[in-house]
Amino acid sequence: DHSAAARFRRARKNRFPTWIRHDSFVPMLIRFFTIAIVAALISAMPARADVPPPVNSYAPPSDPLNRLTQMDIGAITAELEAGTLTSEQLVRFYLTRIREMDDAGPQVNAVSQLYSDAYDIAKQRDAQRAAGKIMGPLHGIPILIKDNIEAEGALATTGGSLALMGNVTRRDAPLVARLRAAGAIIIGRTNLSEWANFRSSDSTSGWSAMWGLTRNPHALNRTACGSSAGSGAGVAASFAAAAIGTETDGSIVCPAGTNGIVGYKPTLGLVSRRHIIPISTNQDTAGPMTRSVRDAAIMLTAMAGTDPQDAATAQADARKVDYAAALTPDALKGARIGVMRGQAGKDPRILHNFDLALAAMVKAGAVLVEIPDLNVDEDELGKAEYAILLADFRAEIDAYLAEKPHGVARTGPQSLADLIAFNAKEYRETRWFGQDVFESAMKAPPVGSAEYAASRATAKRMAGPDGIDRLLRDNRVDVLVGVTNGPAWSIDLVHGDRFVGPAASTMPAVAGYPHLTVPMSHVEGLPVGLSIIGGQWDDARVLAIGAAYERATPGWLFLTPSMRADVDDRPVNGPR
Repeated sequence: DHSAAARFRRARKNRFPTWIRHDSFVPMLIRFFTIAIVAALISAMPARADVPPPVNSYAPPSDPLNRLTQMDIGAITAELEAGTLTSEQLVRFYLTRIREMDDAGPQVNAVSQLYSDAYDIAKQRDAQRAAGKIMGPLHGIPILIKDNIEAEGALATTGGSLALMGNVTRRDAPLVARLRAAGAIIIGRTNLSEWANFRSSDSTSGWSAMWGLTRNPHALNRTACGSSAGSGAGVAASFAAAAIGTETDGSIVCPAGTNGIVGYKPTLGLVSRRHIIPISTNQDTAGPMTRSVRDAAIMLTAMAGTDPQDAATAQADARKVDYAAALTPDALKGARIGVMRGQAGKDPRILHNFDLALAAMVKAGAVLVEIPDLNVDEDELGKAEYAILLADFRAEIDAYLAEKPHGVARTGPQSLADLIAFNAKEYRETRWFGQDVFESAMKAPPVGSAEYAASRATAKRMAGPDGIDRLLRDNRVDVLVGVTNGPAWSIDLVHGDRFVGPAASTMPAVAGYPHLTVPMSHVEGLPVGLSIIGGQWDDARVLAIGAAYERATPGWLFLTPSMRADVDDRPVNGPR
């Protein structure tokens, strides 16, 4: 706000008496001594050999529970079991932190709504623990869910759109019911890129008309990526122990990598998609966003399972395992790692840190196999994928909006055509970008057409059998490894996103194969993730290798978000 900035400058100027103002007749001698003293103070400051990781520019009130910002679910559970922490204390800490840092203070704006029964459920979990009745591995653990996933209660599932502000379905998505059965406490909902970033080709990640803009807690003018922006930023900022995101292509791994946390997109069909606002049954899946790979494994074990009403999950019960128990310490020993060198981009800072990550894997016993060229026509794959998504979205959003029970009253849009008409009349929806993707979906060849069938066959073949399967087979490797993301770009609502740097999401997203991102490094305090991609149903191996990588990198630490305005642009050698 330029007018506000101008008022601030005028007020600051007028605070000082006339004799020391810049525009007064200050005696030369006073000016000389003032400048000399300031110069001496600056010259006495130690020079920096390198730019250190950023420190917090926002310090919340002192709280002994601030140690939770450095703890994962395993460490929190250990304290709950020891009696040094209660679930009620956990909920109080996270809700206080949300109030002080999400709603106020830095205003990350990751959390859109809070559940009023969180304290009562926490007290129940504490009473159950005291009685020796543990529901599961998430007993008493507070988590957040993305605002396109339905959950029991009085809160609307909006997808970020004003059109769904009355969508109070009062039912749990199957994955939410499974999390509750494992003991989790759902404390709130997270903001997202509106309609999971499937409304406009000029959109800004993390923005929704319903909830506004989510910011990256590592630098507040930088993107949190999307569409699971609030889930990524919320976990990074320690607004909950973990969160759930959803992905069609990149919507878990990009915000996880950009916010410096772990994100896991499981094999398609391992987790039910029922009662989640859809884009495409061919690619949609939900997954955990956490502080460690072990946390992701714990969450996935709770979430996964067959849902008779989601045909894609028919094999889930037979395929799922206890993913946390499968995290063997020596998973990298003898593992053959396919290095997607050609996918990693050209930024020398990222490539240097990629090499360090690979060296850590080798030290832990891995064998590297260089794959300089993936031999995949990315343009053709992208074109076929987009055709599928357009057709799927039209059919599936029409079905979702028309479903009963759906919302408190049947007064809202009941089809994609209704949504387009709603947005056209609602300035708050179209102020920053339009709905060309919605309009393209209305015109696309429908599901069941020959054009759709051809696009689907091409995309699935290129991403699966001729893509990931071929790369794993021909190079005789267990997993593929690449770079998840580049440093977060600056937010620009006027011009929209400008995606920069590597992106590893499309092949596993289209194929429906597992994709894990773990923190790899940072560039000027902006996190960069490492991607680990496997074959269909190879979730246990992917998670085990990811956890082994965490153990193999003793220099890796969770990068505490700085809540600064932007990156530090001071000279490397310090002030002069």
